[in-house]
Amino acid sequence: MFVDRVEIYVKGGDGGRGIVSFRREKYVPRGGPDGGDGGKGGDVILRAVPGTDSLAAVAHQKHWRAESGKPGGPNNRHGASGQDLIIPVPPGTVVRDRDRGHVLRDLVHPGDEVVVARGGRGGRGNKAFATPTLRTPRFAEPGEPGEERWLVLELKLIADVGLLGLPNAGKSTLLSRLSRAKPEIADYPFTTKHPNLGLVIVGEDRSFVLADLPGLIAGAHAGHGLGHEFLRHVERTRVLVHLVEPFPADGSDPLCNYLVIRRELELHNPDLVRRPEIIVVSKGDLPGSDQVCQHLAAQLQREVLLISAVTGLGLADLVHRIVQVLKQQEQAPPVSQPGLVPATVPSAGEPPSSAGEMPADPIASFPT
Repeated sequence: MFVDRVEIYVKGGDGGRGIVSFRREKYVPRGGPDGGDGGKGGDVILRAVPGTDSLAAVAHQKHWRAESGKPGGPNNRHGASGQDLIIPVPPGTVVRDRDRGHVLRDLVHPGDEVVVARGGRGGRGNKAFATPTLRTPRFAEPGEPGEERWLVLELKLIADVGLLGLPNAGKSTLLSRLSRAKPEIADYPFTTKHPNLGLVIVGEDRSFVLADLPGLIAGAHAGHGLGHEFLRHVERTRVLVHLVEPFPADGSDPLCNYLVIRRELELHNPDLVRRPEIIVVSKGDLPGSDQVCQHLAAQLQREVLLISAVTGLGLADLVHRIVQVLKQQEQAPPVSQPGLVPATVPSAGEPPSSAGEMPADPIASFPT
């Protein structure tokens, strides 16, 4: 089951209470107070762990509580601190405070973590309150309660290449041909309900992650169709492969269909239209598709590839082009990404700051 958005409640452990105790030892009169402090409550930590691309493991439990600290003991013994609760999430998870709306952390890389609810401080025992004028304090502090908040976790899949296109453009078929992923494939629109990932292996020392993203329609930026359920996953991809169907079933113009999706990307996030893009006419085995490809290239004044995921036409050229663009991305100087959240996280009481694999065949094995 693919889950890319969940709401959970987190609470740090309560601090242990301090105790009231007096030293009781033979031949030691007036031993005095010896009540120990309580232990600190455990923190709730979200940590990005590789190996999963869904929040399904988190969605089954709505409430997450860390262990509370233990109370203090006599003879000035401090209570044990509560154990931290670590919640594993996939890399690419955005952590938001549900009620206040701000982003706590964007867990992009494996190992990134954020403390979302701190444990309470342990209470002081009566030993801490002894003074020359108050030698026998008969009171102690309770532990402080742990922080608590509701979180919204949104997963934005991290993939090297994202497949774009209107519904039924052939994205799932292409993914299944280039990798061992098994997306649902049918001859009707909106077959893909959620993103699918596949690993494309090129030769012995090169590979990239390919994402089949659900089809867009006009108005997707405003929530029509799959809306943001699709668009937020595009933000993580480095290269966009835009599939254009040569002969849509509704009789629409392929060029207009291409421009519709480009417009939706721009309305959602203007940065998306500046991403490297490879335009591809799919279903190249249909008669006349090569003419559609030439017409698009002439109108857009750009290179347009012709492929067929069924016969294998042009797949080798497409993979070569993707690898070439990815290498250019790696060689380009790093650019700071806008919107990244600093590592510091405000506590619940503070205002937010402004501040599938493919067979290991070389690329030549793709049919041309």
